[in-house]
Amino acid sequence: MAEIEVLQPGLFSTIQDFGRRGFQQFGVPVSGVMDRYALKNANIILQNKIDAAVMEITQMGPKLKFAAATKIAISGAYLSPKLNGENIDNNEVIKINPGDELAFGQPKLGIRSYLAISGGFQVSQVLKSRSWYDGLTDFDRLEKGMKLNYKATQDEVEETFSSVKFDPDYLKSEIIPVYPGPEYDQLPEYLKLHLQESSFGIDRNSNRMAIQLSERLENELKPIITGPVLPGTVQFTPAGKLIVLMRDCQTTGGYPRVLQLSEDGINAIAQKQAGDKVKMVLFQ
Repeated sequence: MAEIEVLQPGLFSTIQDFGRRGFQQFGVPVSGVMDRYALKNANIILQNKIDAAVMEITQMGPKLKFAAATKIAISGAYLSPKLNGENIDNNEVIKINPGDELAFGQPKLGIRSYLAISGGFQVSQVLKSRSWYDGLTDFDRLEKGMKLNYKATQDEVEETFSSVKFDPDYLKSEIIPVYPGPEYDQLPEYLKLHLQESSFGIDRNSNRMAIQLSERLENELKPIITGPVLPGTVQFTPAGKLIVLMRDCQTTGGYPRVLQLSEDGINAIAQKQAGDKVKMVLFQ
């Protein structure tokens, strides 16, 4: 087993896969990557298992040193990656030699990038997932000096006579596809119209648990009896704020659930930074 040394951890870099399912009844969040489309793409490029663990990199990337040969692929946001000081591209196979150093620069498009490695990152599994979560796993983010295990390989990626096409449009589009939530029909008609026609700003108080929208709306809905929530649930608080629950969200909540993001919607909003505008487009 080879090791990656974390020379610099970046702003918020974690190890994630598709997350842990089947434990919500015990209050355990699903976790997993914020942008599943990017994870799938990076792993497909390397011919990994689709849910192999990757590194999720947020806005400011880490600096990493590889001890042995392998292959990597980067997908999702473009954070100006460099290998030994030379620019490299997203969405292609990159050969790694012993001693190589990978670093990242300015975010150019999107805010979350995904680093896949041949065979996936070999961190410990907890409740059938390698996803990091504070209080459940040994770590919740990269730390300087940390060593991460991976399987060294010099094997070439097999020629498949097919190509992987990554569509970057969702990284720059304002459109967030949503469905009506359980309490959507309790909204007055003017609020339903406002939700469908207005753009909303991403608040700076956003993280892997939830993304807050900046605008305040008039809210006359009563709190609900605590009910189940999941990633993509949009809660409407008594203060009139909309909160989009994300991968590390709680499993129950007492605020009205007025909308539910589609999987594409979760991927898209995960790539937005504070100040970006989004428009929720409703599928009936």
